[in-house]
Amino acid sequence: MTAPDEPRLFVGGEWVEPDDGHYEVVDPATETVVGLAPEAGRDQVHAAAAAAREAFGPWSRTAPEERARILAAAADVIERDAAAHADVARRESGATTATARGMQVAVAAARFRRYARGALEPVEQALPPQVTAAGPFGRAGVVGAVAVRRPVGVVTCITSYNNPWANAAGKVAPALAMGNAVVVKPAPQDPLSVFRMARALAEAGVPPGVVNVVTGSGPEAGRAAVDSPDVDMVSFTGSTAVGRAIAEVCGRGMKRQLMELGGKGAALVFDDADPAAAVAGIGTTYSFYSGQICTAPTRVIAQRGIYEHLVAGLAAYAGRLTVGDPAARGTVVGPVISAAHRDRVESYVALGRAEGARLVVGGERPDLGKGFYVAPTLFAECTGGMRVVREEIFGPVVVVLPFDTEEEGIALANDSEYGLIDYVWSGDVARAFRVAGELRAGGVGINTVGRHMEAPFGGFKQSGVGRDVGSYALHAYGETQALVWPG
Repeated sequence: MTAPDEPRLFVGGEWVEPDDGHYEVVDPATETVVGLAPEAGRDQVHAAAAAAREAFGPWSRTAPEERARILAAAADVIERDAAAHADVARRESGATTATARGMQVAVAAARFRRYARGALEPVEQALPPQVTAAGPFGRAGVVGAVAVRRPVGVVTCITSYNNPWANAAGKVAPALAMGNAVVVKPAPQDPLSVFRMARALAEAGVPPGVVNVVTGSGPEAGRAAVDSPDVDMVSFTGSTAVGRAIAEVCGRGMKRQLMELGGKGAALVFDDADPAAAVAGIGTTYSFYSGQICTAPTRVIAQRGIYEHLVAGLAAYAGRLTVGDPAARGTVVGPVISAAHRDRVESYVALGRAEGARLVVGGERPDLGKGFYVAPTLFAECTGGMRVVREEIFGPVVVVLPFDTEEEGIALANDSEYGLIDYVWSGDVARAFRVAGELRAGGVGINTVGRHMEAPFGGFKQSGVGRDVGSYALHAYGETQALVWPG
């Protein structure tokens, strides 16, 4: 399908003129306009959900092999045009060239390929036969049963701005593999990549209405995509505050939810840890998406014997990072997503100073002329009650707290409303695994910040509801039906 010259919504397999005009998508590095995105009216968002509802029945009955073929073909189309996709992703999200290529577009293609295989995974689980005595429900006998995963129906996918390709693909691909139809509402800051994903799916042969994309600069389009009576489930990645508001609407309609929300990852570093490995892992907070990632180890809890060494190492690490144009070779730290977010991060830096934390490095605005840049920033001598320790900043800011005993360290790590991913660094692997079992987080990295892409992903507490990634995502986008029969 040929993309329109003027940006339009993608509804029911057609490119539709938006009711409310367009808004500008701004490059965070240059403050220039990357392109225009359509402003969907409320009725248009509901029309997209209605189109998904109409398409759901036939798509859910499509053979798994056909769904797998389309998803694999979409991966091929994405990879064919990867360079152009990465260029747009870099300009609208502020990611470095390497990140846009390797962690956005390439990961999106890999996820479509993974769920092409996922479409072929068995959906039935046989249960042991049950011997029943005679009773009011019938004669004595043997009863058989099987649990079967069925698609949920119409899924609204609301994606985050920090990774417009991989985050959207991580929702859309497993939802389609399970036989659902989707309405995708991208983050307002960088929606152009998601329209490119829709074009790839259309070219790959996804039937009209199975995938719909609606956009808007404010919250109205997202609200309509959640409250539509045609929507059965909402999959959301974003802030805990917005997640709570979505959950209230879903609760009234008994809609299924998959929520990946905020984080304030604790990095628990013991005296016997490899300090270089800990610094390298924690230091990714400064650079990866400029700290705009909910899994970042932003809250460092260091045992007294390694505390000063760790602070010095993190300060030196920050000082070696090149901040600047994400398109330039060698740039490690690009801008944050917007002027408003830069101001928010800077307000937390000012707050940390006011709360009495020691500013070790950073804190100033890089003098680059244009762009929404924040210098990698490190606070030491923090305490558990400080807001910079308790609240998600979502920028290149790391805070460090000392602890003495294992029990104190665990208590500090768990003293948070969040519980997405925590980390433990220790040379004693047995202790690291024991401590991990005490942490109230959906995931724990032991001597690594790496991810296993088949491991379940999601949070405890205010960090979310449900699990996805790997086969867990297929379960997340499915309902379980029990079939029972007499033997």
